Amino acid sequence: MRLGRFLYQGQAVYGLVEDGTVYAVAGGHASLAAEGSIFKEPNRGPAIGHIDQLKVLVPCQPGKVLAIGPNFHHPGREFPDQEPQIFIKPDTSLIGSGDPIMIPWMSQDVIHEPELAVVMGSRTANVSIDEALDHVLGYTCANDVTAKDWFARDRVMAGRSKIFDTFCPLGPVIATDVAGDNLGLSARVNGELQVTGHTSSMVWSVAEVVSFISCILTLHPGDVILMAAPGIGPLQPGDVVEVEIEGIGILRNPVVATDHRPVRWQKER
Repeated sequence: MRLGRFLYQGQAVYGLVEDGTVYAVAGGHASLAAEGSIFKEPNRGPAIGHIDQLKVLVPCQPGKVLAIGPNFHHPGREFPDQEPQIFIKPDTSLIGSGDPIMIPWMSQDVIHEPELAVVMGSRTANVSIDEALDHVLGYTCANDVTAKDWFARDRVMAGRSKIFDTFCPLGPVIATDVAGDNLGLSARVNGELQVTGHTSSMVWSVAEVVSFISCILTLHPGDVILMAAPGIGPLQPGDVVEVEIEGIGILRNPVVATDHRPVRWQKER
């Protein structure tokens, strides 16, 4: 099954994608996402158009987006921690395929990080590794955009480097029939291949990460977990960045500069 959200007749609706044609999910108005109703047994409704003719939205409405730190084996990289490192990306960072990534004025070094995103399908709390995948709806593509210069400056894993508006592109659809721990992924900028990897090289598997997080907080239908990137690459205004994961699709976003500066927030000293 390929499940996504689309703009149709001025409303966000869930749709099933079959051979490029999008069929509305019966009773699948986007506001139902929190209840998880469309994640159980979505019923195919009428065709609403071809996916290339519709505005593609973020494929689900997560109550929270959690991400983990380094998670891919590389020569010379050590993993002294016995558990994943977790941070949160806010909902204001979410954009869909086709939406622009905005480079903030205060950063001179923004990078892309192509990642597998896990989409939860049911309420998940304190589950074992063996049970974890039973709670996963499927997978989509993600780009954990990061202001690398602020990552070092804030001296914490996330800080402001991960949470700027538009810094979490997600999509284009959720695939429910792929194995998350056995997928090739890549990133291209302006058509040039910059990153390749395979989820079989992850240190912590999808089941291990879902189980670990569920022992800390409760996950709900539509919540998303980013599984870290096998590599990174630079982004500049004018670029077009693509994240591709086999069996899922291509997440494509243009990159633009933002001119506006924030109002003065410091107190006069």
